[in-house]
Amino acid sequence: MNYSAPYPILYSFRRCPYAMRARLALGYAKTQYWHREVVLKHKPKELLTISAKGTVPVLVLPDTVIDESLDIMHWALHQCDPDGWLKAPLNQQLALIQQNDSELKPLLDRYKYAIDYPEKSDNEHQNNAFNVMNQLLVNLQNSFFLFGAIPSLADFAIFPFVRQLASVDKDWFQQNASSAIIQWMNYFTDLDLFKQIMIKQPEWRIAKKDIWV
Repeated sequence: MNYSAPYPILYSFRRCPYAMRARLALGYAKTQYWHREVVLKHKPKELLTISAKGTVPVLVLPDTVIDESLDIMHWALHQCDPDGWLKAPLNQQLALIQQNDSELKPLLDRYKYAIDYPEKSDNEHQNNAFNVMNQLLVNLQNSFFLFGAIPSLADFAIFPFVRQLASVDKDWFQQNASSAIIQWMNYFTDLDLFKQIMIKQPEWRIAKKDIWV
């Protein structure tokens, strides 16, 4: 498989929220691709050759390489957007996604790996991430989705991070998150699309076998 392959190649890691958002958009747009599952502590040289960052997701196209998750989402939606993920004001959607990536994600990492950040207690890390999440999802107080009655790019881009936050302490999250946030999260976890993109794949570095998705 090389860069001139007729279909896209996606380097991904199943549990990475950035990779999840890319796979969600590709699956939604019915864009088929060759899947290469990466274990981040054993990055294949092929990934490092095409993207010096060595992060996932990376989408290899016949004429270019896209190594930012949001750019992959945009590329997929410009191929096909049947339900109108881009209908809501794009500048507002992008601002919310930027807030997620720049504010929630760092706090989420500190919450997940609190032992590496001893300057604050586990509860402080938990509350800091939880409070920013609540600010991020404040629109859910007035509508089922972030921008109204139908899910948007922002919903699908942010959901994987909220899911990851909830998974750190599921019981605590269920007890403390609002019913609106829990219903919103459950909507996405129950989607056939989400279940499909979360199917486990063998590590490509070992199997050397592309999976047609």
